[in-house]
Amino acid sequence: MDSARGAVAPQPPVTVRMFRRRFPATRRAARLARTAVVRQLQEWGEPTEAAAVVVAELAANAVLHAQVPGRSFEVALVLLPRGPLRIEVTDTCGERVPSARPASPEAESGRGLLLVEALAVRWGVTLGPRPRKTVWAELDEGSAPGTG
Repeated sequence: MDSARGAVAPQPPVTVRMFRRRFPATRRAARLARTAVVRQLQEWGEPTEAAAVVVAELAANAVLHAQVPGRSFEVALVLLPRGPLRIEVTDTCGERVPSARPASPEAESGRGLLLVEALAVRWGVTLGPRPRKTVWAELDEGSAPGTG
């Protein structure tokens, strides 16, 4: 504040980038969700590698473990200036809450959330409104596989 005049200095505008898209609960749509997120991040001039892996895993989980016939899942991105990229995947199966746990060495699947956990600075699950749940992950700016 300028004490001589009591005026407040103008602040630069804050740009919040958001993307949201709904997909049918199919394997093909899970792949399309990944492609759509990569395109959006490229348009924003943001890194894509870690986000592509996270979206692929969360969308695949939404399709494989929380599929309800005739329903869909939604992918959202939120990017604040100088903040983490938040990735959200919402499905309609709130009673099945995912958790990251080690898969047996012989298992052909079950490592997706471990990848998410390795790439994200934090991740979690938000329940509601019923019957929905949102699995989310936050990636630091400049994240790439292996850098968190």
